[in-house]
Amino acid sequence: MVIDDNVPLSGHELARTPDGDSVVSPDGGRLLFANGDRVNGEGGEPYDIVLIDLLERPDHLGDLRRRGLVGEATQIVAVGLDHRAPSEAELDRRLRFWGAITVPDGTILDTGPGAGPDTGLDTGLDTGLDTGAPLARVRPRSLPRRTLLIGGSRSGKSAEAELRLAAEPEVTYVATGSPGHDDPEWLARVKTHQARRPAHWRTLETTDLSELLTTATGVLLIDGLGTWLAAVIDAHAAWPPATPEAVHAECDALLEAWRQTTAHVIAITDEVGQGIVPTPPAGRLFRDLLGALNQHLTTASEESALITAGRVLPLPL
Repeated sequence: MVIDDNVPLSGHELARTPDGDSVVSPDGGRLLFANGDRVNGEGGEPYDIVLIDLLERPDHLGDLRRRGLVGEATQIVAVGLDHRAPSEAELDRRLRFWGAITVPDGTILDTGPGAGPDTGLDTGLDTGLDTGAPLARVRPRSLPRRTLLIGGSRSGKSAEAELRLAAEPEVTYVATGSPGHDDPEWLARVKTHQARRPAHWRTLETTDLSELLTTATGVLLIDGLGTWLAAVIDAHAAWPPATPEAVHAECDALLEAWRQTTAHVIAITDEVGQGIVPTPPAGRLFRDLLGALNQHLTTASEESALITAGRVLPLPL
């Protein structure tokens, strides 16, 4: 199937589905304009082309992947692009995570022979049409195996992690914080985070990160290492004047599991080295332990970034 404004849709089957407008060509090519209600509907055969407003709801793409309607060979084309992406560079960064492309006006979307996976645009492939228009190709997702996102309070680090994984079909959100049943302000924070996450994500509350990283597959979002460390110190009663040897052992085990994990994992952690030296011994212990853990995890990660004021600063090795 070739989608071209100059080619009539005679013989094509048009249908309105819960996910959007579907087109099936006489040769069996399938296209979805994903402008539907974005409900958790039924699965089915992968579409060849999906046109989708990813700046509005990238999680819709993740749900389409989860239900098998988007496969590795599906061409995903972002439409409805506007000021919601602050720059072309930021748009391209997001689309790399989501496995989507943008195309200029006049681009041919071809699902015929030879339209296999590639990156970007390829003008050298013979489409059988003498149009001179570029041909859109499939763009693989760019998802490092281990990513550490570091930032201060209200820096946007959790939102950045969620954005990166929004178009994934399956994500386990690992919550390491205390439930905080008696703290209304903490419960409000938790509800805000929950409302922001895609509905099809799974939530797991645990502090046993070493075991999880050793056994899990798929995609994990760990939020976060600061609350994990505080819970570990509590569990071992290791706050000053007690000694933290057991906590050091837990950190070493976490680092080893991080190195060996086969999951795709993003971990969120707090930047604790840019303020004044804490006066209470407990504050100094927490700062020193988490600062050292961040350093070790960064060196064992394919990607690390500092998040500040909602901006992402890559940390090259």
